[in-house]
Amino acid sequence: MPAASLRALLSDAIDYAGLFPPASLALEPALRNYANYVLLPDAWMLGTFILPVAQFEVAATGLSRFDPGHRGRISALGPRTDEADAFFQALSIVMDSVQSFQSRLGSAATIEQLEMPLPPDANGDVLGAIQARLGNSNLKTFWEAPADRAPHAIELLAQSNAANPKRALGFKLRTGGVTADAFPSSAQIASALAAAGKQRVPIKFTAGLHHPVRLFHESVQTKMHGFLNVIGGGVLALEHRWTETQIAQLLEDEELASFSVTEEFFAWRDWKISPERIRIQRELVTSLGSCSFDEPRDDLRTLKLL
Repeated sequence: MPAASLRALLSDAIDYAGLFPPASLALEPALRNYANYVLLPDAWMLGTFILPVAQFEVAATGLSRFDPGHRGRISALGPRTDEADAFFQALSIVMDSVQSFQSRLGSAATIEQLEMPLPPDANGDVLGAIQARLGNSNLKTFWEAPADRAPHAIELLAQSNAANPKRALGFKLRTGGVTADAFPSSAQIASALAAAGKQRVPIKFTAGLHHPVRLFHESVQTKMHGFLNVIGGGVLALEHRWTETQIAQLLEDEELASFSVTEEFFAWRDWKISPERIRIQRELVTSLGSCSFDEPRDDLRTLKLL
């Protein structure tokens, strides 16, 4: 069994994004992988399957392989738009598609999340339209903006959440890609984590978090952020009310020895958090999207953490 702190830190944490680079699988093999992952002993780490709304129809047959005992859990991905008017139109189509597709899926699969990029000109009107269009939906939602606009986007989301306390809109941060310039700096991630924590806005991450601890990777010719750094740093920052500088120091750490994973606590250097407190802070530091469910687990086993 994994240590209690690791289980708390990574439970339901890895949304499977096998359709996206660098894996870039076709839909059928990606769904087949997810169906196999659901049956694994490590399925406690598995979150949703990231499925573009545009592929709902073609995915219907593949999702029939799931059943109520091994449900397909879906995060619907909406399209990127260039300005607010196009976003309003796309959001309406997305919500209609989600409602229609969920009614067809029955109990075999559930659409649990919606992820969609905000338009560059997002403002209060855009957030108001999101709240109005979501209506009584129980979807968790995460709204993406680039790292350099993260604090502003999080502020907009926080204002919307304050005006609509029954629905917490979340923020989505891209933490990597297939080229070096797709990776935000540690300072940018720290800024987003600090803003999300201060404003009590749920945050999820996507791309580039294949490995537990920060390292240089030949494939992208830059340093990739580690998921223990990002998720672990997120919960520790909330627990101890860290500054952006403190968060960035953890994000920059490339030494596995700096991290401790035990039954009693997860720690970075002398800073600790218990499994019970991790579970509470994970309500805000929610998950990460990865095109591989194998790489994170393989690395954890190599490091003898799993």
